[in-house]
Amino acid sequence: MKTSFKVMSLTDAAADRIKAIIANADKPIAGLRVGVKNGGCAGMSYTMEYAEAQKPGEDMVEDRGVRVFIDPKAVLFLLGTQMDFQTSKLASQFVFNNPNQTSACGCGESVAITPANPEALHA
Repeated sequence: MKTSFKVMSLTDAAADRIKAIIANADKPIAGLRVGVKNGGCAGMSYTMEYAEAQKPGEDMVEDRGVRVFIDPKAVLFLLGTQMDFQTSKLASQFVFNNPNQTSACGCGESVAITPANPEALHA
């Protein structure tokens, strides 16, 4: 289902990188699937994978020509998040600017996230 609100948005850099990755995939890709999982020293980590199709119950966000499918269990954790792609001298990576994130571990692999208030979905 396509939502009437954007759970998350993309920067130009993130959209360009996702488009390049999809263009170089060895099979047809409908978009990127984003979620969160328990784990890491801070409690949670972001997940990303190719999405060949939208799964039942997933929200779909279309931003800057890219489809992002949101795991239903992750919606309240990702509400208001902006996904960016950053390159430095030492790394190139996707970065999640999440207003629900309360802390991160020192290595940057995991985060603590407080779910957004469900009322925010209807605002």
